[in-house]
Amino acid sequence: MFFGIPLSRGRRVRPVCAAVLALGLTVVTGCSGDGGTDETVKIGLLTSLSGTYKAPGTDLRAGFELYLNTHGNKLGGRKVELVVADEGDGPPTALPAATKLVKKDKVDVLTGLVGGGSFNAVLPLIQQAKIPLVGSNARPTVKDIEYVWTTSFLSDEPGRAIAPYVKENVDGPVYAIGPDYQGGHDELRGFTDEFKRVGGQLANPGGKTTWTPFPKTANFMPYFSEIARTDAKAVYCFYAGKAAVDFAKQYAQSDIAHLPLYTAFVTEGSVLHAQGRAAKGIYSVLNYSADLDHEANREFAAEYMKKHLGQPTTYAMASYDAAAVLDQAIADADKQGEVTPQTINQALGALGQIDSPRGTWEFGDKAHSPVQTWYLRQVRPDGNQLANVMIQDLATLGS
Repeated sequence: MFFGIPLSRGRRVRPVCAAVLALGLTVVTGCSGDGGTDETVKIGLLTSLSGTYKAPGTDLRAGFELYLNTHGNKLGGRKVELVVADEGDGPPTALPAATKLVKKDKVDVLTGLVGGGSFNAVLPLIQQAKIPLVGSNARPTVKDIEYVWTTSFLSDEPGRAIAPYVKENVDGPVYAIGPDYQGGHDELRGFTDEFKRVGGQLANPGGKTTWTPFPKTANFMPYFSEIARTDAKAVYCFYAGKAAVDFAKQYAQSDIAHLPLYTAFVTEGSVLHAQGRAAKGIYSVLNYSADLDHEANREFAAEYMKKHLGQPTTYAMASYDAAAVLDQAIADADKQGEVTPQTINQALGALGQIDSPRGTWEFGDKAHSPVQTWYLRQVRPDGNQLANVMIQDLATLGS
């Protein structure tokens, strides 16, 4: 047994009743007044609510809760008990929190997870428990995908999507830099491998990515001084949360401020407001842009801005979609006569195309990740403020 957890292969979604409440469990939905029960599906949302990635983690929670709020707090016609836990900065906090969700709270589905390291740490627990993990942020590649799904993307895809554009539009070598942890390794590998494949050259000494210690790096100026001593004509990086704010602000004040900056997440979300004018002109690649002009996004963006007074992010969108696919999968499992973690998981594999704020997508068979369009954006004035403005489609990736 892993973690000493006794697990059932066919656990049903639990009815909530007075006997269960007497055990001291925190329940969102309760028993009916006539002594009957209301069937409830229990969802565990594990996301960063503290630490370096608090901003994207908070967005993940906001996106999932928005879907519930706009759908009567139900998924697949069943009431939802949402149990939220703090992932923190990575495995040391993520694994105990996930263990509690699975062992004590006995969730039927796990969703969320900001960090790639957290994902890898939690994966064995999920695989033994045989409950679906519907991740809603970038994740690394894994071998056993039976119970693994993501509504976001694989961590190497942003770099793969933008590398050909950078090669075509930058006349010379590009410097690659990122945080020294699982997510950073995946993101930068996607860019550097594809950039080299299409004939690009890295300006880094030895042609290898420069890594900054995570999460403690707050002063990037020494790294910018090193870049200035190379023949770099542009920079590609990946940072998020507080590190993204520090990177962008210092970049604008450095000796390389004139070099075009291409990124995956550096300007995404609330960090853009914190960066202010330092972010102007930065290019980014993502699977979503808040200004996409189609009905699903207009409805989602309007509801999100009404509640949060700010534009939705790719984090919020992917978590909103995690709730949406669970809504469909639970309903489909119910039609087959039984709702269990296993039947929900089976239904996820048969969903087909998803009508999403990002545009239509579907789960790929090889990795259970979205086959979707990637967009090039740039921080530009939008009325009285700066915003990530969509420039063009870049590629369709996914597997």
